[in-house]
Amino acid sequence: MAQQLRIATVTLNPAFDLVGRLKRIEVGEVNTVETLGLYPAGKGINVAKVLADLGTNLTVTGFLGEENQGDFVQAFQQNGLVDQFYRIAGKTRINVKITETEADVTDLNFLGFEICTNDWRKFTALSQQWHTQFDLVAICGSLPRGVTAEQFADWLKSLHDQGLKVVLDTSNQALTAGLKANPWLVKPNRRELEVWANRPLETLDAVIEAAQELRTQGIENVIISMGEKGSVWINNEGVLQAQPPRCEDVVSTVGAGDSMVAGLIYGFLQGWDKAKTLAFASATSALAVSQSNVGVSDKTALEGILAQVKLTEL
Repeated sequence: MAQQLRIATVTLNPAFDLVGRLKRIEVGEVNTVETLGLYPAGKGINVAKVLADLGTNLTVTGFLGEENQGDFVQAFQQNGLVDQFYRIAGKTRINVKITETEADVTDLNFLGFEICTNDWRKFTALSQQWHTQFDLVAICGSLPRGVTAEQFADWLKSLHDQGLKVVLDTSNQALTAGLKANPWLVKPNRRELEVWANRPLETLDAVIEAAQELRTQGIENVIISMGEKGSVWINNEGVLQAQPPRCEDVVSTVGAGDSMVAGLIYGFLQGWDKAKTLAFASATSALAVSQSNVGVSDKTALEGILAQVKLTEL
């Protein structure tokens, strides 16, 4: 099973991530921020980076601004990724992600380029051949301006109709619309699930109940990430919870969810069972919060975390 499946990650709205850290943001004041790095990113690109670090060959696609693509192209080459990004006029945006050591991460996500009707039509026409190139496509991140949630859902359905396994990791209207296209695997976090369910989900039971509603609508694998409370995976084999060890020194939570998606895909590629796959994905996600950039640079540290992941059948 290992490595025979052909994988692509799709990032429709990439960004440079400017990542920094300080004790506490003082609103309305001048804040001095420790710079952790400026990285070519976007959720699908982050997933691809982690998979590449784990030794997987894959393709990256989506939209990329022509004017500042250099660092992206270099990163794709460094990671051995096949670049099938569709270039459009303009620049790829910059997002600012600040980790407060005494609180949470604050994301300042800027609006990026706008996709014109013609570019969307050309890109989606190219995607109608994906079944000849790929077996699994992971579609991650937000929608760019110019693409409606309805267009997005129709496009996802066209991928599903090609027989592709679609992994979906997005939020807001893109998630609500995308879920109607019955992707093969979805990974909303608890907050995103609350928005979809239109109610607060205070307890684990409430989270599972909402996730089961997604299952009954025709989605095979529903994985809910719940931050330090770990994650749950609901499919036809039942409900499994994974609890990674607590990270004492959180550097940045940027990319933790993307690392989890990569870990899930990697386990699937290896032909692992559900328990081994979820444990590995949880460990990959837990490793991500201890570093400023996305990826797996220290496999020994990953193994150390993996040994401490606690699994519970619910």
